[in-house]
Amino acid sequence: MAIIVNLDVMMAKRKISSQELAEKIGITQANLSILKTNKGKAIRFSTLNKLCEVLDCKPGDILDYEKENEND
Repeated sequence: MAIIVNLDVMMAKRKISSQELAEKIGITQANLSILKTNKGKAIRFSTLNKLCEVLDCKPGDILDYEKENEND
């Protein structure tokens, strides 16, 4: 996977639980868990916007890019 989600890192920095974050951004804990574990296939800009607002960060603080290995 080329896009890496560092949501758990930002949550730890902001000392916010999954339950609290899910409630504040309006998604289920199950969907938040999918994002945190890099199992998601997409994220809505509205969700990303809410994440950044609640966590007081920029999209680049949550999302990272790693070049895929050609042998994979």
